[in-house]
Amino acid sequence: MAALTTAGYQGDSNLYSHAPKISDLNHRCLNSSTGSDIWTVMPSQLPPKENNLFKRVVKCYEQKQYKNGLKFAKQILSVPKYAEHGETLAMKGLILNCLGKKEEAFDLVRRGLRNDVQSQVCILSRSCPWVFYTLDAADVCYIKKKYDEAIKCYRNALKWDKDNIQILRDLSLLQIQMRDLEGYRDTRYQLLKLRPGQRASWIGYSMACHLSEDFDTALAVLEEYRKTQEVKSYDYEFSEFLLYQNSVYREAGKNKECIEHLEKYEKQICDQVSIMEIKATVSYDLGLKDKAEKYYRQLIDRNPSNVDYYNGLVKVLELTADESITDLYSEFIEKYKYSHAPKILRLQVTAGDTFKQYAGDYIRHALHRGTPPLFLNIRPLLKDEAKAKILEELVLDYKSNLKDHGKLLESDENKEPPTTYLWTLFFLAQYYDHFRKLDIAIQFVKEALDHTPTLIEGYTLEGKIYKHAHNLQLAAKLMDEARSLDTADRYINSKSAKYQLKINDINKAEETCAMFTREGISAIENLNEMQCMWFQTECAASFLRQGKIGEALKKCHEIDKHFTDIIEDQFDFHTYCMRKMTLKAYISMLRMEDILRSHPFYFKCASLAIQCYISLHDNPISEIEEDTEINSDGLTAKELKKLKSKQRRAKKKAELKEEKKSDSKEINDKKKVDENIEHKIDAKKLVQISDPLDQAIKFLRPLQNWSAQRIDTHLYAFDIYYRKGKFLLMLQSLKRARNLDLQNPQLHINIVKFALAFKAKTDMNKAVSQVIETELKVLLGGMKLLDFNANFMKRNEKSIAHQCAGAEVLNILNPSAADDVLKLCCSLSYDHIERELPTCIKTYENLQNGIFGKVSEGVIEDYRKRCSQLFPLATAFQDDQTEQKTKQVVSSLNELS
Repeated sequence: MAALTTAGYQGDSNLYSHAPKISDLNHRCLNSSTGSDIWTVMPSQLPPKENNLFKRVVKCYEQKQYKNGLKFAKQILSVPKYAEHGETLAMKGLILNCLGKKEEAFDLVRRGLRNDVQSQVCILSRSCPWVFYTLDAADVCYIKKKYDEAIKCYRNALKWDKDNIQILRDLSLLQIQMRDLEGYRDTRYQLLKLRPGQRASWIGYSMACHLSEDFDTALAVLEEYRKTQEVKSYDYEFSEFLLYQNSVYREAGKNKECIEHLEKYEKQICDQVSIMEIKATVSYDLGLKDKAEKYYRQLIDRNPSNVDYYNGLVKVLELTADESITDLYSEFIEKYKYSHAPKILRLQVTAGDTFKQYAGDYIRHALHRGTPPLFLNIRPLLKDEAKAKILEELVLDYKSNLKDHGKLLESDENKEPPTTYLWTLFFLAQYYDHFRKLDIAIQFVKEALDHTPTLIEGYTLEGKIYKHAHNLQLAAKLMDEARSLDTADRYINSKSAKYQLKINDINKAEETCAMFTREGISAIENLNEMQCMWFQTECAASFLRQGKIGEALKKCHEIDKHFTDIIEDQFDFHTYCMRKMTLKAYISMLRMEDILRSHPFYFKCASLAIQCYISLHDNPISEIEEDTEINSDGLTAKELKKLKSKQRRAKKKAELKEEKKSDSKEINDKKKVDENIEHKIDAKKLVQISDPLDQAIKFLRPLQNWSAQRIDTHLYAFDIYYRKGKFLLMLQSLKRARNLDLQNPQLHINIVKFALAFKAKTDMNKAVSQVIETELKVLLGGMKLLDFNANFMKRNEKSIAHQCAGAEVLNILNPSAADDVLKLCCSLSYDHIERELPTCIKTYENLQNGIFGKVSEGVIEDYRKRCSQLFPLATAFQDDQTEQKTKQVVSSLNELS
């Protein structure tokens, strides 16, 4: 613990190198009131012989001679009179903890503390195991539980020595980790009183007040500390301190004092850009618009590519008319000719012929230079249909002129290089892919590849188009072809692996990633070690599609552990940041950690885990099914049973061998202990659970806390509580989802399912029933279910997804209306139907699975044929002949590779 406090955990592979040293024990045992040494590694109540043995235990512990230490401890404890000697039990516990035997060590320490509660060895050793439980981090609930126990132990230690600096420091670390801000503030105040001469005491207390939003106290403490500092010509740490102090002024809403503070200490602050940004923002808030304009113009002059500076200047100048804003951007375009930001911003505020002129100038320049990200730069403009049409016409004209005359404009004097035509084709392919006109996009990208067969971007774009067309096999092969053209490109390598995972070729994806992972270790293990979450997320999704629920859950739990580890890694910075004075970054880190699980990676991981657990609840995996999942060699039941028995014996034998090897191995600080290695997650155990819905709730709660703005969170909550029969929680989920998107198709289905489930429930509490009846009237708009469904479909008659949801509900409410259901779900007469491929695939699957009732094979085949005409590239709608052609194309690409 002392090592962690003074230096911060450095990520050493030997987790047990952070055991408390006896020198620390001695330090902690110093009586603060008398200054006398209460216990200098001298046990109480032991005769000379056992006392000498105890000293040898301590020495062995210090020198990491753990086996000898255990031997001497055993000699003391074997004496009946001293079998429950508290300090010896505590020392034995510390040694066992260093050997990785945490549970046994924890029990010994508990016994030691119980038998000798006033012993500093017992108190310290009792609080020590939380470090190791933290580093293990297998289960976040248990981790927090140990933190709470450690805090209790430190508080108990302070009862006997309330002014112990080391214990107070360690306690403050735990409190900020657990976000016990009130306790953290009290502890830091105590440290400030005990050590007023240390910088960390002042900074720690001021930050505790800041985090508790007691800004006046925080500012007073910071100002008192500042007065003690000597002004130097260049002091980066003091500069960071001043910027942090200024940020507290801003958060306190003291803008005037903030400006005065900056002007007073401007010369001592190294980060001049931050000074100007703060001045610009605060001057605008104070109404000093002339000053704010000056600062924004200075910022633009320093960095003409920062869009925020332009937006800030427009806000300061209070420009509302598009012409005025256009003139402002034109001024900067003339001044900064090579900056893209003002050009794109000008395109956003112009329209009609003016937009066409400026867009033409911008696109021609980019095509001439050969700028691959051109489409990405102008993609935000495509939300406006009129602008999208103008851009399409412009580039098609350029293509025609280049093909006929070799020029972008007929009036141009010089001909364009061949690459201009190439990037024009590339832009058009991206444009039509964006609007899901995939057949046209494919034509342009193929023409581009015919023009330049070695264009890597062409293959990646073609693969992306086939992915959007749901022809994943061909998309993966094309992406692999792009990778083969540049094997040193990590990005293309990762893209290729991602596409291989989408076609469930996990082994191939692992081989692809292995080109960039560490040698001597499997790619999957190395990617897990590097916390490569995109790979693990795609793996989990692939396993889920294949029905391998255990493997999918294993990946989800690995990702969840990554987030837990990131939270635990805060311990590296609690002392480091105050020592290095990176205070603003530290505050930002703490606030980021508080909302860490709002990250999209966690949302996707939790979503997959919830789907897995719901699947386990609906279709529990029996032992026979597990065997089928594990074994694919077609063994008979008898042979399979024999094989499993053999595997169990081999596993047990291997475990015994490892145990013997561990016992015979001398542990030292240069060697790893087997127990140090983190326990691997067992996929089989993850599916052998009796409460899958309770496990799903563990993943749901972080989503409800940090991703409540996403409607899928509440739809998942409804799915779980619907299966658990929790009507009030179902109602809560529906209301939250309704506040986000009243017209969501799945929400509509869920409301009807909820109403029917409530109607079928006969033994509900009367008070609960009244609440649900009242709220259900609001959800249904006072209508009956059939009228509610008809009204929903009428409001969304131009959306295929909403009509299919209405058809599903109609089938539930009135199964006899089969003709109406099929008419609704099989209709393809919608605007922009080319953008609805995922919905059509889902509808086709629902027809096959009976979601819309019993449907004849003829109806399903007719729907497939009509969809195959609309989406000729989608493998989901291909007949056997077309599918065979696709396989031939994939095979030919394999041969080329």
